[in-house]
Amino acid sequence: MDSTEVRPVTALVVGASGATGQLLVRQLLERGANVRTIVRSPEGLPQDFHNHERLTITQASLLELSDGEMSEQVRDCDAVASCLGHNLSFKGVYGHPRRLVTDATRRLCNAVRANGPQGPVRFVLMNTAGNSNRDIPERVSFAQRCLVGLIRVLLPPHPDNERAADFLRTEVGRRHACIEWSVVRPDSLIDEDKVSEYDVRTSPTRSAIFDPGKTSRINVGHFMAELITNEQLWRQWEGQMPVLYNREPLRQSS
Repeated sequence: MDSTEVRPVTALVVGASGATGQLLVRQLLERGANVRTIVRSPEGLPQDFHNHERLTITQASLLELSDGEMSEQVRDCDAVASCLGHNLSFKGVYGHPRRLVTDATRRLCNAVRANGPQGPVRFVLMNTAGNSNRDIPERVSFAQRCLVGLIRVLLPPHPDNERAADFLRTEVGRRHACIEWSVVRPDSLIDEDKVSEYDVRTSPTRSAIFDPGKTSRINVGHFMAELITNEQLWRQWEGQMPVLYNREPLRQSS
C-alpha cells in the first residue's frame, strides 16, 4: 500500500433496516466505507445491498448476541452508528425490549472496550430533539418540561432515548481511551429523495413539542456519515449532541 493511500473507514451500523439506517448505510458506501450491519430480517434491506462488495450483513437479533459475538462484530471498526428505534405500533412502543436503544448502546460500547482498540472508536447515536442535553443549559419552557415528564411515563421509547444518551454522557464521558461519541438529534422526521441544505445547532432553536422543526431522514444519514468519515466535522461535534433542522427557504417579501 502506498504511504499516501487512505485506509477506508470500517463502520458497524445497527438499525440498518430502518428508514434512516438504510440511508446512512448508502451514504457510507458512497464514501467508500466498509460497512457491517446486524439485522433480524435481511430481506428488509434494499436489493442492491445484498451483493455489495463492501457491505457485510449479519442476520441476528442484536441483543441476543453473546458478548463474544458482539465483540467480534465491532472488532477493527473505526466507528459504530446506531439508528435503532422503536416501531410506532402498540407492541413496538409498549412491548419488549423496553430499553432497546440503551441496552444496545451499552453492550456495543462494552464490546468496543473489550477489544482494546489501538485508537478511539467513534460512536454515533441517532436520538431526538425532544431529549435535552443536560451537559449544557438548554432553554426548555415550563410547559414543555411538564409535558416531557408525562411522556416519560406514558411513552417508554422517550426515556429509552434519554438513558442511551445519558450513558454516553456520564458513563463513557469525554476522555475515554477507547470511545468517542456524538449524539445526533433530529427534529420531526420526514422523507425526502435527496440531501438538502440543513442547519446543525448546539441546542434546539425551537420547541420540539410546541413548535417542531423538520429534518429529512436522508439529511440525518448524510450528517451521520460525515461525522464518521470527516475528521474536521468530528472534532467539531465530538462529545456533543448536535441538533439537525432542514434549512427553511427564505420568504420573499411582498
